[in-house]
Amino acid sequence: MRHILVSVGEQPTTGGNAPAPGQAQGAINRGSHVGEVSIELVAGDLRPVRAREVEERWRAQVPPISDVEELVFASDLFSAGDPINLQLQSSDVDALQRAASVTKERLAQYDGVFDISDSFKEGKDEIKLTILPAAETLGLTLDDLGDQVRQAFYGEEAQRIQRGRDDIRVMVRYPKSGRRSLADLANLRIRTADGGEVPFYRVAKAERGVGYSTIHRADRQRVINVTANIDPGRANAGEVLASLRGEFIPELVAQNPGMSVAFEGVQRQQGRTLSSLARNYSLALLVIYGLLAVPLRSYTQPLIIMAVIPFGLVGAVVGHLIMGLGVSMMSIFGVVALSGVVVNSSLVLVHYINSRRAAGDPLEVAVRDAGVARFRPVVLTSLTTFAGLAPLLTERSISAQFMLPMASSLAFGVIIATAISLFLVPSAYLILEDLGHLIRRDRATSDREEPVLRPVRSLGSDG
Repeated sequence: MRHILVSVGEQPTTGGNAPAPGQAQGAINRGSHVGEVSIELVAGDLRPVRAREVEERWRAQVPPISDVEELVFASDLFSAGDPINLQLQSSDVDALQRAASVTKERLAQYDGVFDISDSFKEGKDEIKLTILPAAETLGLTLDDLGDQVRQAFYGEEAQRIQRGRDDIRVMVRYPKSGRRSLADLANLRIRTADGGEVPFYRVAKAERGVGYSTIHRADRQRVINVTANIDPGRANAGEVLASLRGEFIPELVAQNPGMSVAFEGVQRQQGRTLSSLARNYSLALLVIYGLLAVPLRSYTQPLIIMAVIPFGLVGAVVGHLIMGLGVSMMSIFGVVALSGVVVNSSLVLVHYINSRRAAGDPLEVAVRDAGVARFRPVVLTSLTTFAGLAPLLTERSISAQFMLPMASSLAFGVIIATAISLFLVPSAYLILEDLGHLIRRDRATSDREEPVLRPVRSLGSDG
């Protein structure tokens, strides 16, 4: 460790992160009831343990703390949100609280799910005033009732007196002996619109309760976010959410009419990113097809070249298995970038086959010679690409870990796709030519079998 920072009264590190949708995190991260301990570790290549291992050992050695509402341990350098974040939405606050409790109990049943909490925070004790129907006949409203209770117990400013550089506010309110208990509230006299007074208990009632420290809303309805963390070694956030989506959530919604459940946090961010990436990736594939079709003057040969793109995905998966990495958004970005790289070797082979056929070589000879003549440049291009990414693959610094999934997808995807293209492209070229011959032969046969209509000269009566 390099530095330790203990903060009491605020959470500077947690407050700097973007709050989850529906959460006003800045409103609950300040006050005498919050605190934070931040530890700065030495560089990743100078310590034998990872930051997550330090987090797990720290969590295991902290004893239970009584009356704590939320205790969170985090070691992520970059975070798009909580791995599990379910947003419960309903107009019934009591139903939301019950559903949040049931959801937390269900999440606790999964192995590897920890730090389970929700965004509902109880406020301070308060006295809730309710106006009775008898008050309406006297012209009283709940606002009038609240104003008079405030004036009696807190006070109303009567005037200000200048004393030197200070203003002294003169407040008029009940004496201290008359505002000590709830019984004093029952003895309060409420003024009516006509100037009369009635006892408080005749027009209103008071109940003890607990208020809300914050009220979260989404689409004009109250929401509660149930969040949890995931141990990647024991659980997968996608599998946990898929299990909840299949059985638990439909049952929860059926038991609470009018309630809806949405996925927030990492899942919402990934959904938006994948949706945008799918549209742009489709457009990129169309552009690649157009750039290949124009110089080749063919609608089918670009398909041969682009057929190797799915095998780049296979190489990316193999690379993640070899490096011991999990699939992340950076892995998908690497696969997208890989699509424009793996077509190079296929383009070289198809171009050579076309040039040899234009020179008069038979099809089989041109295809065979293409694999032999272009083997060295194709392999060297892939090996140099892999060698250029090798320093990033072997780097162990913290900043490099963020780019490691993308580099793994690119490096191993190029190697696997190139090896497959040496066999796939010649075979696909021959198959496409055979299909072309069959189509042309069937078309020629149909043209020969079509009857030819000839004009017939009509003969007159004189023959």
